[in-house]
Amino acid sequence: MNQDAPERARVVAVVVAWNRRDLLAQNLDGLAAQTRPLDAVVVIDNASTDDTAALAAGHPAVTEVVTLPSNTGGAGGFAAGIARAIVSHDADAVWIMDDDTVPTPTALQALLDARAAYPGEVSVAASRADWRDGREHPMNTPRVRPGASRADRESAERAGGYPIRSASFVSILLDAGAIRRHGLPIADYFLWNDDFEYTARLLRDGVGLYVPASRVYHLTKVFGSSDADPGARFVNEVRNKAWLFTRSDALGPRDRALYAGSTLLRWVRMLARSGDRAALAGYGRQGLAQARRAPRTTTQVLAGTPVAADVAAVEKGAGRA
Repeated sequence: MNQDAPERARVVAVVVAWNRRDLLAQNLDGLAAQTRPLDAVVVIDNASTDDTAALAAGHPAVTEVVTLPSNTGGAGGFAAGIARAIVSHDADAVWIMDDDTVPTPTALQALLDARAAYPGEVSVAASRADWRDGREHPMNTPRVRPGASRADRESAERAGGYPIRSASFVSILLDAGAIRRHGLPIADYFLWNDDFEYTARLLRDGVGLYVPASRVYHLTKVFGSSDADPGARFVNEVRNKAWLFTRSDALGPRDRALYAGSTLLRWVRMLARSGDRAALAGYGRQGLAQARRAPRTTTQVLAGTPVAADVAAVEKGAGRA
């Protein structure tokens, strides 16, 4: 059993927000309604131009609002928030999510119950994410960990889930020890695949659990998978996947081959379904061109921000400064 019993673990929620104040209000109401109260809630305002920061600061669930001087994307926002939770709020576990995620009242308790029931440290515990109509969101459903042993599957089953190799940033509970060992998300990814790279890094030698009893709503505008044409964001998809496969230590040789093959097949499907294949192919070429340079360190990207010292401390401890 995990040494941190649910009632003893200090859990800090981190929400990354950008110009979606109405969705953020629903998110914060959901955090306030948790049957297992949070120890702190940190909102990272990614330089919003609406009244996101003011709404968050006035919400009774929120402990701290950190406004960044520029929009650093999901990758930078989560790196900032996780560092703040670990260093300034002394978290044992960090529960992260976007501002369009609305947790049900027992979402956190279910994640903590799974952590406590598993015979060992759980680095990442992921919630089930449903769309607004109750269907499970295909964008956020992790696959069973490739090559998971029978013993691993049985241990995960007894904890109420199944073993995973990666997860999205839509409601996952991160163990503080794993964060200190492996560092923060790579802020230069900005968006797309930052969650895949980071959770895969944590789970290369760690345990990940998908916990369907933990339920949240992911209120995206449309219901769809990652095969949909992302338009100009395909630049980030290609650049970040190239970085992941060539520069990250998140994947071993077998996983690298498996996920690279899967990515190529998905890109082929995406291109086939695109309404503007020439534009999508052009974005892909831009991504490959940008991938020729290495990503900056997260310490470099978040230098000069209110969380710079926290980020530097976590990255230095993990040997990634």
